[in-house]
Amino acid sequence: MTEDGRLIRGERTRTAVLDRALPLATTAGLDGLSLGQLAETLGISKSGLFAHWRSKEALQLAVIDHARQQWTDEVIRPAMAAPRGARRLWTVHDQRLAFYESQLLPGGCFFANAHFEYNARPGVIRDRLAAELADWMAFLTGLTTDAITTGELRPQTDAAGLAYEIESLGVCAVMQAPVFGPDTFRHARHALRERLSALATDPTILGDLP
Repeated sequence: MTEDGRLIRGERTRTAVLDRALPLATTAGLDGLSLGQLAETLGISKSGLFAHWRSKEALQLAVIDHARQQWTDEVIRPAMAAPRGARRLWTVHDQRLAFYESQLLPGGCFFANAHFEYNARPGVIRDRLAAELADWMAFLTGLTTDAITTGELRPQTDAAGLAYEIESLGVCAVMQAPVFGPDTFRHARHALRERLSALATDPTILGDLP
């Protein structure tokens, strides 16, 4: 086999493992992942997996990277296709809830679960999760600031405060959905729509949104 062929095969194996590990982490926990467990599930030798990750921590960090890429593909990229301003802010919230509703991840939200799991556990994993959260909140705050700059939200709107509200609605919805069912997502959509309507300089701009 050529060097290129080995690299392609190795990348396929790596992707297959991460595709399996990510949903598993939402049910068993990020700390519940093990190279042995994944090797058995995928029918791959454990020694083969060590060629990709030399430790459980390295695997966990790779899963976080994989989760971020999935989040970008499923939530951020579609939302950025919406018009700038309040509609883009709404769309990122709507796409997030739609992602949860799709149940691609059986445990709900990888990042919410991992944050709760590691918040009180100092170390590399917690630091990486904290950096991911900071990036996400900066993204939401940036979208809110942009909506103010375009004149679609009132100039006195607290961008960081509204970003916090949006994040709270998303986390609350995904955490309560297993108990209260799909109505939680409907409530989360309605709550943000009402909030944006109250802050919008022209509430009719949201009129065609679900």
